[in-house]
Amino acid sequence: MATRVAAAAMIAFALGCSSSAEGPHSGMSADAGDGSMGSPDGASSAASDAGTPPGTDQDAEGNGPPAGTAGNNCPPSWTTTPACGGGSYDAGVPDFGPNVIVFTPSMPMSTIQNQLDTIYAKMDADQFDDLGYALLFMPGQYSLDVQVGFYTHVIGLGESPDDVTITGAVRVMADWLGNDNATQNFWRTAENLAVVPTAAIDDGTDIWATAQGTALRRVHVRGSIALYDDGGWASGGFIADSKIDTQITSGSQQQYLTRNVDLTNWQGSNWNMVFVGDGQPPSGTWPHPPYTVVNATPVVREKPFLYVDSGGNYLVMVPALKTNATGSSWGADAPGSPVPPGSPLSIDRFYIAKPTVDTATTLNAALAAGKHLLLTPGGYSLDGPIEVTQPNTVVIGIGLPVLTPTNGTAALTVADVDGVTIAGLLIQAGAKSSPTLVEMGSPGSSADHSANPTALFDVNCRIGGYIAGTASVCFTINSNDVIDDDSWLWRADHGTGVGWTANMSNSGIVVNGDDVTAYGLFSEHHQSFQALWNGNGGSVYFYQSEMPYDPPNQGAWMESPSEDGYASYKVSDNVTTHLAFGLGVYSFFDNPVHAANAIETPTGSGIVMHHMMTYSSATGGINDIINGTGGPATAYSAN
Repeated sequence: MATRVAAAAMIAFALGCSSSAEGPHSGMSADAGDGSMGSPDGASSAASDAGTPPGTDQDAEGNGPPAGTAGNNCPPSWTTTPACGGGSYDAGVPDFGPNVIVFTPSMPMSTIQNQLDTIYAKMDADQFDDLGYALLFMPGQYSLDVQVGFYTHVIGLGESPDDVTITGAVRVMADWLGNDNATQNFWRTAENLAVVPTAAIDDGTDIWATAQGTALRRVHVRGSIALYDDGGWASGGFIADSKIDTQITSGSQQQYLTRNVDLTNWQGSNWNMVFVGDGQPPSGTWPHPPYTVVNATPVVREKPFLYVDSGGNYLVMVPALKTNATGSSWGADAPGSPVPPGSPLSIDRFYIAKPTVDTATTLNAALAAGKHLLLTPGGYSLDGPIEVTQPNTVVIGIGLPVLTPTNGTAALTVADVDGVTIAGLLIQAGAKSSPTLVEMGSPGSSADHSANPTALFDVNCRIGGYIAGTASVCFTINSNDVIDDDSWLWRADHGTGVGWTANMSNSGIVVNGDDVTAYGLFSEHHQSFQALWNGNGGSVYFYQSEMPYDPPNQGAWMESPSEDGYASYKVSDNVTTHLAFGLGVYSFFDNPVHAANAIETPTGSGIVMHHMMTYSSATGGINDIINGTGGPATAYSAN
């Protein structure tokens, strides 16, 4: 659950650091056409070892070699060729199933509005479910009020966000829980569209009052946006690769990450606001206001996105790797001439999965036949893991599909190969406990993937809440160079199957690989370390965590016989290099228990931790910020 708000004294713990953190050198993104940067079709040694030379196409049925697209000779483009992402035919409009709804600007706006209102009435308060909706908008102009409820994914199908322009609102309100409280507005996304707020709706400000497990991506707000609803509590949140023309106001948001967003004018602060690679980030001196500014995003690929070509054919754009990136990837494009951020895949390169039909067997057969996966909305019961074994495979969900293992296995495993993309999934623990729900690389993985890393986007984890379930760990990352972009790893504190001995879970994430990077890591309520980092060279840009509410007593929650509780963020003693910016750890214990530290790390010169804070309620608490220093209650570090 999002943070409970409680009064606590504020203590400044000054170590002396400005709000502009020592980040990577500021600069524009790398040239998307530079093959050395590992385009999404990038051929790797793993691809070659698998027997697929660069540029090799799959056969007409999708059978045969790896799902890697076409090799690193594919230039940035909006169109495919037989050797670069092309399919065997013009696929046209795919059968996405009943919960994917496609709107066109030629439809009467009243008809679209009625359908949107019907869906929203169903999803507004539908906190726990496994069936969502993907709402797809063909390029054009719309006049609509698009309210985004639980498990709702709003997608523009243009090459540029401005190709789909919605005049009115694309908004998330906080009415269902009462008191304009947005702290449980989980699991929803909007991407690749423009919104023009109008005075008739919320006085002309777009409202995006969300909590964890949400995202705005490739969104152009042609006006102002507020991240809270009418002064009510809010606990988010994540925006990436977007542009805000006028003003963005955080209001009551407790914490937030914006990455590669053209902000124009950010207003507001509360506990922990982190800005990575943004255009026009706010200025100030930590901890008043609690801003962390990293000038450029060191290494990232943007999330793949759906779009249609002039013939109405669907494609998936897979953006290229970029380094030292500042600002949105598209905001400087000339109107009407969007620059391709990578190279595309025809939709018929994808196996389109449906929850009423598909199992682990059918999904793995599709992967073995060289297909990528596009999972449509709904709940997928898996008697074994989805096994991604080929480099450059894309597994993408629309409408927040929910994957649940039923036999105590992982829901998803990825081999130690280059360039895999996993996006838009909610992974849920089953009744039979899993050692891990997602595994990236097998134990002992050692390959260098720095030129073409695997990446996760908007992949979230839930243990309990909707169904009773247990898992030791949400994510285990064994491969090197993995990028995790926005993940909420949640042991449920309310809902079905919730209790100290019910939805048991040790950690949200365990990182064993080297040089793993996380942007927007949210991990909450697990029973040991929320995040355990065993690999060297890790980098985290924004961390938000609540310790478990429910330890029954101190004796039941001890890291060692002499140390109370567990640190939320633990960097193992063997680690020599680690970097983190903007970490917030909170405690709201139901019983009078304590954690000795919020964060524990080695103390060598290679361990660099910038801008940490804690918040504790009146019951129990966190004794220190890091390694026995920082003080109790609410405290800020300044380094």
